[in-house]
Amino acid sequence: MAWLLAVTVTWAVVVGGLTWWSARHDPPTVKEQRTLAEAGPVVDRALGELVAAVGDGAWALTGPQVERGCRITPMADGATLTRGLDVLVAEGGERALLDRVADRLPAGWRAGVRAGASGPRLRADAGEFVVVQGRVTSGGRVRFTADTGCRPVGAGYPQPSAAPADPTLDAALRALGRPARSAPEQFTAPCPGGGTARTVAVSAGDAPVALTGLRPLAAGSPVADLPEVYAYRSGPATVLADGTGTQVRLTASTGCPG
Repeated sequence: MAWLLAVTVTWAVVVGGLTWWSARHDPPTVKEQRTLAEAGPVVDRALGELVAAVGDGAWALTGPQVERGCRITPMADGATLTRGLDVLVAEGGERALLDRVADRLPAGWRAGVRAGASGPRLRADAGEFVVVQGRVTSGGRVRFTADTGCRPVGAGYPQPSAAPADPTLDAALRALGRPARSAPEQFTAPCPGGGTARTVAVSAGDAPVALTGLRPLAAGSPVADLPEVYAYRSGPATVLADGTGTQVRLTASTGCPG
């Protein structure tokens, strides 16, 4: 029995030593100290990578969502930050878009697309416990997201402020014969090669509305021309009018260079 006691004591010393070393040298986990405020820039950079991977097309950055109330430990509440990128493609081209984006994301993210019961889904690891996903939300629509998972709030994630008036959206509102029903919102993401991707969004009131008035504003062929959705180029921006919800949403988005 003496030898068993000696082994037990030795093992306890080893485990204690490893625990001490790990606490001082291993990177912290989400539950320990990497806060929402610290993860925010990682999420922002992930959105920039997604914009660059999507390239040309009809897309718009969406507003950040911070959901509180998740549990980090039985005694500590946390929050989750999610940012999104909505992309419109020709119906039937959703899987091709997911595959193309997966191929263009950084190799270290180990991005891949797999078939599932609800359709193809992209998944990637942007680092710092930030998960990137892409899924088909409806025919011709794909949503990409980056989220932090539950973690301490810290200083929190700064919400975007109201954007200045956008002449591109002002022209679209005049063409529709409607005033803006909300203050412009601006969502940005840093591009991987420098520069900033940007979406400015306003509400144009209740749907439905005829979008044919926007056609004279298009520089060349429209990006999308559907009964409830119209997208066109105006200088460096892509303007997207989406009347599929209860409100007509107008966005003007400028992507990453290159």
